[in-house]
Amino acid sequence: MFVDTHCHFEKQYYDNFDEIITNAKNNNVGMLIASGCSKTSNVEALNLANEYENIYTTIGFHPDQAEIVTYEDLMELEEQIKSSKKVVGIGEIGLDYHYEGYIKEHQFDLFEKQLLLAQKYHLPVVIHSRDAVQDTIDMLQKYHVKGVIHSFSGSFEVAKIYLNMGFKLGINGVVTFKNCNLKDTLVKLSPSDIVLETDAPYMTPHPFRGEKNESKNITITADFVANIFNITSQELAKITRENVRQIFDI
Repeated sequence: MFVDTHCHFEKQYYDNFDEIITNAKNNNVGMLIASGCSKTSNVEALNLANEYENIYTTIGFHPDQAEIVTYEDLMELEEQIKSSKKVVGIGEIGLDYHYEGYIKEHQFDLFEKQLLLAQKYHLPVVIHSRDAVQDTIDMLQKYHVKGVIHSFSGSFEVAKIYLNMGFKLGINGVVTFKNCNLKDTLVKLSPSDIVLETDAPYMTPHPFRGEKNESKNITITADFVANIFNITSQELAKITRENVRQIFDI
């Protein structure tokens, strides 16, 4: 059984969640962690987790929400964390400097507030870091947290820093892209260093790149990654499932 540790199951992307869950189960993907990243998507992820036994959730505010999140929103997030046993982490949170117009100080403030929540409730974090590697590392080193570096695509040197801090690397369909060098990093690492994710509806693996992604496609990524590590997909499923238990305590 595979675990999809990061997917965005929002109504704006999918019409039939029963079909998505069935497709996943039919492809040996037995557990899903729905990721919230905004006020609306947090609620949707929580509702799905409450409805489906095999869905858990991480909730939080993506750095692109830094200009609009209020004090009341953060208080609501804390109440959601306290009130649901299906919340297994805080995320997707972090830093993103990719697009123009961001205010770094606002992203710092939102990131720190959520790291403090993770520390307070002893929850792992799911980290979004885009064009912000050093600031992300510097921020995480201030707090006693562990978790997953979502959609990791960095160098071996950066990978080792995160791993030494107690994080796992979230690997998705990006690794299958022809122009991606992530496989050169993974070959120097171990299956015990990673968890698998889809980031659905995004990051659809080759040869279906450009189509809407869903959890069933994690097996395509798994086959590709297992080949890098020279193990079977079944062995990778077992190892990464244990990695998920270590991080998320599921």
